[in-house]
Amino acid sequence: MSIKTSFGASVSMLAVLAVSAPAFAQTDLTALYEAAKAEGQLTTIALPHSWCGYGAVIEGFKAKYPGIAVNELNPDAGSADEIEAIKANKGNTGPQAPDVIDVGLSFGPSAKAEALIQPYKVSTWDSIPADAKDEEGYWYGDYYGVMSFLVNKDLVETAPADWADLVKPEYAASVALAGDPRASNQAIQGVFAAGLGANGGDIDAAGQAGLEAFAAINKAGNFVPVIGKAASVAQGTTPILIAWDYNLLAFRDGFQGNPEVEIVVPATGVVAGVYVQAISAYAPHPNAAKLWMEYLYSDEGQLGWLKGYCHPIRFNDMAARGVIPQDLLDALPPAEAYAKAVFPTIDQQNAAKAIITGQWDAVVGANVE
Repeated sequence: MSIKTSFGASVSMLAVLAVSAPAFAQTDLTALYEAAKAEGQLTTIALPHSWCGYGAVIEGFKAKYPGIAVNELNPDAGSADEIEAIKANKGNTGPQAPDVIDVGLSFGPSAKAEALIQPYKVSTWDSIPADAKDEEGYWYGDYYGVMSFLVNKDLVETAPADWADLVKPEYAASVALAGDPRASNQAIQGVFAAGLGANGGDIDAAGQAGLEAFAAINKAGNFVPVIGKAASVAQGTTPILIAWDYNLLAFRDGFQGNPEVEIVVPATGVVAGVYVQAISAYAPHPNAAKLWMEYLYSDEGQLGWLKGYCHPIRFNDMAARGVIPQDLLDALPPAEAYAKAVFPTIDQQNAAKAIITGQWDAVVGANVE
């Protein structure tokens, strides 16, 4: 299936919803809030404040629902780390046990299969595209972006235009991923995108092709085996950083022109990635977790992500109802940048993830840390 989103991107995963007026399920939010307030706390994990506007989203939740403390674990963790945190704390009701997770799409079904998450359908459930959620409510898409390059223009005279450029000698010791490709979904998708760009768009072979592409980048002396961040770009440790566009846009804003940077959506291999929310099956604060989900999937929560440059999963529904402020639309990158975006299926992501995480050491041989 292929659609045209309101961003102008042709996508193959997200279904268009014909929405004229909201017809959402009725949840007693007052009763849920009281139950959550009695628990007193929500424990999150892997939510950097610069990621998708999460800092403001968390503050918005606390302001709307006073009396619920938000305990934030390991903001820089990857999706695999979140899953391991649930496993490691099955019998723990203390502050190290996450109530909720935000993980790459492929981690949703696997967490369900391992009985690590519990079902919950938010009030706005029907406005989440069917292809972006588990029909039983175990996991549900929240936002998406495309894999891009952030380039420090103070150090790199000519920005790379595509994946193939990353082996050029002018990018020596410059290229980094924003995570460990053996554990981080963002990094896995970066490798996957490189493979898609390198092999002419063969999505089913992109995992192996991505490993080979990064092996070439590493052999050329261009790969920097550290987890790239805004600071490493600014300091010049990783002048070219591969990450989701919304993270890079937030980094750019934070730099305030120092250094001058450029954000490049590559000419080929434009991979769009959906992240999903879920509640731990062992959540010590299940009502707070449900209230958190209600907030994230409300119009207010969805607009919070849009302010952080993420494409909220309920965008089509909100656009149809005219509730998206024009200034938020104007702040997004040009629609044509997303015209070639590809949305891998869950099966394609799972297959690529297995190849990339399992063979990174053997094929690329760079220990990212």
